[in-house]
Amino acid sequence: MSERGAEFFGKWITDNVMRGSAGADIISVAELTTKLFADAKAAGISEDEIEEEIGSAYEAIQAAINGRQISEPIDRRAEVHPF
Repeated sequence: MSERGAEFFGKWITDNVMRGSAGADIISVAELTTKLFADAKAAGISEDEIEEEIGSAYEAIQAAINGRQISEPIDRRAEVHPF
């Protein structure tokens, strides 16, 4: 397992999402995920190194944008609509 991947992700989220580096523009989660993996590759860290520690990078970025803690599990039942 790669703690290095998780550490990179945590710093990247802080710099790119939490501190507002994403700016006022609406940036899709897919674009942020692509940027994460490009930045990680430039730092010599693979996508697998990140995702083996945090799970889906896409879902973790989405959770960060929505204000949840990265370590807080995503409850998929809350996303199911009864109709």
